[in-house]
Amino acid sequence: MSALYGTYARSTLAFERGEGMRLFAQDGTPYLDFHAGIAVNSLGHSDPHLVSTLKSAAEKVWHTANTFTIPEQERLGQRLVDATFADAVFFTNSGAEALECAIKTARHYFWAKGETERYEIIAFTGSFHGRTMGTIAAAGNPHYVEGFGPPLAGFTHVVPGDLDAVAAAITPQTCAILIEPVPGEGGCTAMTPEFMQGLRRLCDEHGMLLVLDEVQCGYGRTGRFFAYEWSSIVPDIVAVAKGIGGGFPLGACLAKGDVAASMVPGTHGSTYGGNPLACAIGNAVLDRVLAPGFLDEVNRMGQVLAWHLQQLAQRFPHHIVELRGKGLLTGIKLGSPVKDISQRLRDEQHMLAQAAGDNVLRLIPPLIVTEDDIKEAVEKLAAVFAAVDTELAATPMGPDAEPAAD
Repeated sequence: MSALYGTYARSTLAFERGEGMRLFAQDGTPYLDFHAGIAVNSLGHSDPHLVSTLKSAAEKVWHTANTFTIPEQERLGQRLVDATFADAVFFTNSGAEALECAIKTARHYFWAKGETERYEIIAFTGSFHGRTMGTIAAAGNPHYVEGFGPPLAGFTHVVPGDLDAVAAAITPQTCAILIEPVPGEGGCTAMTPEFMQGLRRLCDEHGMLLVLDEVQCGYGRTGRFFAYEWSSIVPDIVAVAKGIGGGFPLGACLAKGDVAASMVPGTHGSTYGGNPLACAIGNAVLDRVLAPGFLDEVNRMGQVLAWHLQQLAQRFPHHIVELRGKGLLTGIKLGSPVKDISQRLRDEQHMLAQAAGDNVLRLIPPLIVTEDDIKEAVEKLAAVFAAVDTELAATPMGPDAEPAAD
């Protein structure tokens, strides 16, 4: 029996090493990685620049408290400010911590202005923002809060895509709207530019803040640095993690200057967040992601993936109910149980993909994916669908079987 908590339905599969788009099991079997550690390994495995940066940084200072200046953190923060809407950055270890900082920043902004009654946040059903007590309350999913006592107060949930419902939910106590522009765990249905623009307009009209969870859809995954750029809006706060560290634990909360100004000493903190080792690697990731042409190629690969999946959907319309997502955050709503399909991909085709809500198979490869990788992945999906069809046709009660005589 494992000494670990039983919070994961773990496969017995264990990996020895990784290289580029592939992970290698302990027996040497290669697996095509369209999972990326749940969108974390943005540059794939064993990227030479990340490896050399890690080795160099490991020979210097691993950790100091945030009571001291950390040059790599200062540099990474300034680069993120220069590349985004933000004026200030707070570094964390994870996406949930980045969301906690975003929630606290939004509420404290109004408290500091004397509007102490404005602490409620409108969020959305089917969302996922992390596993802390605050972030499970923010997500509109009863399953996440079940068994943990009363959820943290101050969140109202509406159905995503319904701007009228959002407007109706606004009260004098509302301080912000929190949304994933492209949900990951929730099923990969991308918000439309019109809906995102409508949220921005409502925030402006009511003096609220627009807070975006780009933990999974940010950092180049949709083909732009952040997904909000596709809607031509400017948020007030954005939480980011996963791809920002390329596999090393790192997250960040980005905010406009006036919004972050109330977060003075004593209002928030993190022991490990933004330490020298993490930020050195974060800077190395940014070297690659913001290099000329990198995001253009990610965008192109997103279009290539979408085209090949559309062709696959025409071949297997009974398996592919709907295609969702944006760029390299793609969801396939399946006609068969997603856990069965993902397991067959892993065990029979040696390809890794991630299940999501609403019976969706999530394809979230490293951003270095090539067209050949995409073709290979689609062929593996086709092989699984064809195998399922063959097995169903061979069963006595398969789709074409004659009913039994009385």
